[in-house]
Amino acid sequence: MAYLLHQLLTRSAESYPEKAAVSAGGRVLTYRELDEQSNQLAHLLRARGVNKGDRVGIFFPKAAESLVAMLGISKAGGVYIPMDTQQPAQRAAYLIENCAMKGVLTTGPLLQALETALKAPLGFAMVSWQSLAEFPATAVPDCGQTTHDLAYILYTSGSTGRPKGVMISHQNALTFVYWCAGIFKICPEDRLSNHAPLHFDLSVLDVYNALEAGATVCMVPPEIAAFPSSLANWIDAQQITVWYSVPSALILLLLHAEGKFAALTRIRILLFAGEVFPMKYLRQLAGLLPDVELYNLYGPTETNVCTYYQVDRALLPAQERLPIGRACANTEVFAVTDRNTIAQVGETGELYVRGPGVTCGYWGDVEKTRKMLVPNVFQPHFEEKAYRTGDLVKLLEDGSYDFLGRIDSMIKSRGYRIELGEIEAAMLSHPAVREASAIPLPDQEIGARIHAVVALHDGIDLTAAALLQHCSSHIPKYMLPEFIEFREALPKTSTGKIDRVKLASESLAARA
Repeated sequence: MAYLLHQLLTRSAESYPEKAAVSAGGRVLTYRELDEQSNQLAHLLRARGVNKGDRVGIFFPKAAESLVAMLGISKAGGVYIPMDTQQPAQRAAYLIENCAMKGVLTTGPLLQALETALKAPLGFAMVSWQSLAEFPATAVPDCGQTTHDLAYILYTSGSTGRPKGVMISHQNALTFVYWCAGIFKICPEDRLSNHAPLHFDLSVLDVYNALEAGATVCMVPPEIAAFPSSLANWIDAQQITVWYSVPSALILLLLHAEGKFAALTRIRILLFAGEVFPMKYLRQLAGLLPDVELYNLYGPTETNVCTYYQVDRALLPAQERLPIGRACANTEVFAVTDRNTIAQVGETGELYVRGPGVTCGYWGDVEKTRKMLVPNVFQPHFEEKAYRTGDLVKLLEDGSYDFLGRIDSMIKSRGYRIELGEIEAAMLSHPAVREASAIPLPDQEIGARIHAVVALHDGIDLTAAALLQHCSSHIPKYMLPEFIEFREALPKTSTGKIDRVKLASESLAARA
């Protein structure tokens, strides 16, 4: 069993040297090629001064070389940081400075933008993959890494406006990978889609479970990701057997490529995570793919996936929301009430997570780490930390959990406690509504006023009054939005989720 992420590749390269490891943009690398090229990159990085624990950025569009970069940095003893190439250069420069990157693997045009933003040259920037040929393809000497060493850092949006770097060790990631291997039975014949960008934690499952099993990871071309008909054709052509994405990607396929679902019958497991899957779309998906196993995976970047729920088609018609399920193997979750007790059946509380999959903290932010990784007072026998997710959940009779929403999305208006997700669910239950988001606008008199932003299905008209009337049969009057704005589509983040920060900023600006 591997104790470092790159050892997954080493083992599969020995067992399946000529099998396709990664397919991207019409290019295929076998396990032997991926192993040898990442060895060469590791030698190059060592020659550039990269030592154990040094941070190295990856800043180029997703490609087969992305895996070479990730694994080569890991083999050199480094910590890789995948960065979004669509983000402003100034934000990328902040990431580079924040974790004191030794260097960045990038390309010419992106390098120029980075150095302009940094106002200084990078420590190093490899712009020519041909230079790898100058280095040996044999494995680099062991640099003394252990399973507790950092493997990568994923930057996520921070409440202060600055990105926060979530530190993930080899142990953290492998705890998740081995759980996936046991539950989903990934095998060498599988072909896993990689829809998520590599700076998004969903990609960990795609890449490393493929490597663990000797399977093939197929990277979705970014240019077709937003075009459902082309995406359906790609899934069929690539013979994808395991799909993993945010629900919005699947909803796009449902709404605009339903006629092509017959071509997706090779998929045996369909996984989704990252946001709530509206029930009306999930029921439709389950009906179109009756033989496919459907799983709802839950977990913040800080824990990878920590709970899971296999969709039960017999229960779907009566379910108002989809549970996030129960804890993954080698992980414990529990909810803590506002009385500081562990929630019992039917009680609501904040979800806590403990186990080897939990992050060791945030890079360079001791205060944030101390706030989110707290002493587990429910474990009196030895000192350990538990991660506070900030998510409200309710314990169900079968031992699984219902996700109720974020603590920070629980607002007060006119003295009432209101969960914004409940408002969104009410709007989404209208057959004309495609997307919806509830935005709280601060108000000195009543605490917050609720602004809703809605996108409708093509060719369907709906008035604000009609939508409010519909919602009034699902939620109390005090929860109804005061204003509803209709748009063609809601803005998305680089990870495919609704960009609530941008919506809130635009709503505040419009109100000013």
